[in-house]
Amino acid sequence: MDAVAGLKLTVGSLTVLAHERLSIVGVVAYLCLQDTGAQPLVNEDGSLALAVNGEIYNHRILRKGLKTKYNFKTHSDCEVIIPLYMEHGLDAPKHLDGMFSWVLYDQKQDRVVAARDPIGITSFYLGRSSSTPGAVYFASELKSLHPVCDNIIAFPPGHIYDSKADTLTRYFEPKWWDPTNVPTVPVDYKVIRHSLEKAVRKRLMAEVPYGVLLSGGLDSSLVASIAQRETLRMQDAARAVSQSQAVSSELVGIDDSNELSTVTTFQQLHSFSIGLPGAPDTEAALEVANFLGTKHHAFTFTIQDGLDALSDVIYHLETYDVTTIRASTPMYLLSRKIKAMGVKMVLSGEGSDEIFGGYLYFHAAPNREEFHKETVRRVKNLHLADCLRANKSTSAWGLEARVPFLDKEFLETAMGVDPKDKMITEGHIEKYALRKAFDTTDEPDVATYLPDKILWRQKEQFSDGVGYSWIDGLKDQAEQQVTDEMMKNPKPEWGNDVPDTKEAYWYRTMFDEHFPPYCAGTVERWTPTWSKQTDPSGRAIATHNDKYKNVE
Repeated sequence: MDAVAGLKLTVGSLTVLAHERLSIVGVVAYLCLQDTGAQPLVNEDGSLALAVNGEIYNHRILRKGLKTKYNFKTHSDCEVIIPLYMEHGLDAPKHLDGMFSWVLYDQKQDRVVAARDPIGITSFYLGRSSSTPGAVYFASELKSLHPVCDNIIAFPPGHIYDSKADTLTRYFEPKWWDPTNVPTVPVDYKVIRHSLEKAVRKRLMAEVPYGVLLSGGLDSSLVASIAQRETLRMQDAARAVSQSQAVSSELVGIDDSNELSTVTTFQQLHSFSIGLPGAPDTEAALEVANFLGTKHHAFTFTIQDGLDALSDVIYHLETYDVTTIRASTPMYLLSRKIKAMGVKMVLSGEGSDEIFGGYLYFHAAPNREEFHKETVRRVKNLHLADCLRANKSTSAWGLEARVPFLDKEFLETAMGVDPKDKMITEGHIEKYALRKAFDTTDEPDVATYLPDKILWRQKEQFSDGVGYSWIDGLKDQAEQQVTDEMMKNPKPEWGNDVPDTKEAYWYRTMFDEHFPPYCAGTVERWTPTWSKQTDPSGRAIATHNDKYKNVE
């Protein structure tokens, strides 16, 4: 894994690939001095050079399926991109199962190719400069580009760039991409369950200590439950094979029988939560951890801790979206604590609410067509919201977040379900289909995944669940920082993107301290659907208040 990649390239008289590596796969080989996995990765004659940030879960299958023998120089899962390009050209990313952003230079053709994973789990930007026409720059972070570029866009997920034509082309075209093509396939709960289990299994590909972010909500709890089952299963398998045999014979990764082969033994699964003292999520997370048997670490933070971190959070997030900042700040504080413990990779539950319509405003969906259209819109925009949060809040501290719900195969399964089976109707709360998939009440031979109290717990947005006074504290501080006069006179350079609350105004001014105005084009602010609410908090929706009116 190369989680902290700085990919920068200029097309023209000079091509430069720069990179910083966080080793998740290929670590043991490095320790054994077999290879380093250092980048750029190059082919045998040095004519192809690759800088990549990502994880390729099916790299073992891809290596085995190559038509032409390729002399791999490393154990890095990402090196397989080079022979894939040699065989498939611009279709190479279609074969990849994972999260990635990469730039490849083909010296023989004087050609640059860049690609981003289907959903945009890893961050990626494309920039140009009016002072150097013809030059194109790529980077994992906005801050790497704005000193030299005055035109920057978020590299669109599921696309590939080709310098020969100087164009971006979408390579990811799943059945669900067109929102007017409303699925009619009835939900199959066991298929959903097995598909998510497989997605989690893939993401346990690691040679370093790992854990799971556990808020106590449905999504993170399911991921933790599956990860714990898989960890225990693999512990049993590891006992049957000596470590020396594993090191000499296996590459880490999923094989074509859907088994995970690894070079390490699996330690007890660690789980992590954070919240203000007495936060709703903290108690729920501890209950889940005790039920599953994970080694749980419950951290707390204060409102002042969060306020003190805000400017740094916005600098690392590279956004001024209110929802993203609210939720990212606790995640940012938690990531620092996790990395200090020596953990390099965590599983997280992003994506489920977009796929299954889990946000409370989905109660207002008028019909199945509109429900499906909104889920498609939300999934397509994840790279500007929750994926951005998960990736940047963690990578700021050299930690990597993996998101099983956004697995390509799982998306095809879950987004292919008739939306009427996802809708929130009488007797069906948010994400009913997902909850029912892991309800084994009628399956006596299947061990319980989660306590009913957790499996059927109503949605709490992370920024609410860490403690209701967190958002209240942010609003109070914004009142002190932004006057009514300031609200009446927004900056001219903001154009039509004018903040509509003092909190949003405050975040935008902090963003402006770090980034020039043209960087705002890479940001998308949360906007409600089927609702007039301007506050993105789940508590702003009547459904939440009806359910939790005695909690606050």
